[in-house]
Amino acid sequence: MLKNELNISAPGRLCLLGEHQDYFGLSIIAAAIDLRIVINGTRRRDRLFKLDLPDIKEKDEFSLDLELSYSNKRDYLKSAVNILSREGLEFPSGWDCKIKGTIPINSGTASSSALVVAWIKFLLETAGDKRASDYKTIAELAFQAEVAEFKEPGGRMDHYASSLGGIVSIHFGDDFKVKKIKNRLKEFVLADSLIRKDTTGTLGLIKSNVLQGLSRIQEKFPDFNLRSIPKAREKEEIEKIPPVEKRLLKGTFKTRDITSEGEKLFEKEFFDHRYFGHLLNRQQEVVRDYLKISAPKIDRMIEASLENGALGAKINGSGEGGCILAYTPGCADEVAEALKKLDTRPLTVHVDDGVRID
Repeated sequence: MLKNELNISAPGRLCLLGEHQDYFGLSIIAAAIDLRIVINGTRRRDRLFKLDLPDIKEKDEFSLDLELSYSNKRDYLKSAVNILSREGLEFPSGWDCKIKGTIPINSGTASSSALVVAWIKFLLETAGDKRASDYKTIAELAFQAEVAEFKEPGGRMDHYASSLGGIVSIHFGDDFKVKKIKNRLKEFVLADSLIRKDTTGTLGLIKSNVLQGLSRIQEKFPDFNLRSIPKAREKEEIEKIPPVEKRLLKGTFKTRDITSEGEKLFEKEFFDHRYFGHLLNRQQEVVRDYLKISAPKIDRMIEASLENGALGAKINGSGEGGCILAYTPGCADEVAEALKKLDTRPLTVHVDDGVRID
């Protein structure tokens, strides 16, 4: 029986290790957090969707009778309807929906991906479609609606992290694998720097330069790829490519290796929280020194976190603004207080479930 009322929520995420790796087909470790997007819906008797988004002070409405045209370049709510229509979903009716959330917007915590993941599940549930319980399918459909439909440069990390929940290790590329990791983590402080960022611009810059640098190496070593361990001759060739490409390519390799260490750490019987913090710090060094996507305020926030007991801290998301995460077992209050003094918005967060009916 189809529901007349439906509440769906999906979590934001922390990128623990593997910044800017997913769209290269490399591995990441991410965690869903207890900041969520919530969709409250009531079925209508017609085929009209009326949407109220009070967090961003917007309203929208559309009919299901025709393929929807987009009102802006990231019209994700309509693109999800179009994607599902192409996948054969038949919408029985329209809905009145209120969409709210606690995830910082445009701050590197996957608020837009959580929105699309929640919306995809909501639409599938309204039609009684069995795919509503397939979390990997939800993630793929959300990726299609948010990234592929608008030809944007991002990857699948956010959609899988939000859909599956918990801590996930994802190996992208031809040998795509998703693994739920036992949650061994304690609390984090997530702090919004209040610096807005250009996610797609940053992704595009990094992606294009890394792939161009890789292409130059492959002209002499065709079998070389981003999973390769550079040999002496290949290292010599890397040193010859343009400086930005070289720096970003080296940063990609360093992040790849740090993420691999993290996967091994999570597999151990004894989880070393201090070493996990050490890996976060090393990841931040790559973000700052190789990817060049930190910022002075971000650096001060990380320094304050470490000075007040955090075991590790790093930028969270695409960079050049947004949020940091600090791993704070037993010291979350002290770290949050220190970050407040830097004109930021800190929140204590924990690992949480994926997309769900509330």
